Amino acid sequence: MTETANNTGKPTVPATEADPRLGFTRALTLAGRVLSAVRSDQFDDPTPCTEYTVRQLANHMVAILRRVAVIGRGGDPFSVENIADDVLDGDQAAAWKAAARDVDAVWSDPAILSRPLRLPFGTRPGAAATIVYTTEFTLHTWDLATATGQRPSWDPAVLATSLSAMHRAVPAEPRGGRVPFAAVVDVDENAPDIDRLVAWYGRRP
Repeated sequence: MTETANNTGKPTVPATEADPRLGFTRALTLAGRVLSAVRSDQFDDPTPCTEYTVRQLANHMVAILRRVAVIGRGGDPFSVENIADDVLDGDQAAAWKAAARDVDAVWSDPAILSRPLRLPFGTRPGAAATIVYTTEFTLHTWDLATATGQRPSWDPAVLATSLSAMHRAVPAEPRGGRVPFAAVVDVDENAPDIDRLVAWYGRRP
């Protein structure tokens, strides 16, 4: 799980994309495509997010998307469990679409970007929360795609948003405990942006 933010709570957004909801929407769209392409024979397979199988990761993604809607309404993030146990195999894509519509309705108001929202780790402005969840869903989309043999086309602007914030959001040390990631994985400085991002969060590209 990647629900973390920088210490100041202030998002770092590329100048070309001042409204982080744009990248967030694109991240959700790509996540939905990858989730929809999961085959029924893959649900028991492991994922790079080692605590989850494909089934558990897919249902976790649905749960966190539901949580984002609750957070946007000013609700308690812990009122939504980490895994959507009510979603049956093969129903994840439909559950994702329903949750995405709910999120879109809640986050369509521009005022949400400056509104203090309660996240699992503390209160942050909506703009910062948007970047937190853009990164969360990008990482889990990579996890799911890697586990199921998919090669999605990553949006450069979405990756740039997360890359620009990642060092401040999650320092290289310490890891473990309250920072629920493995050690940073070394990658070439010229590696693709998606490899650099997932490696910082302890995945091996």
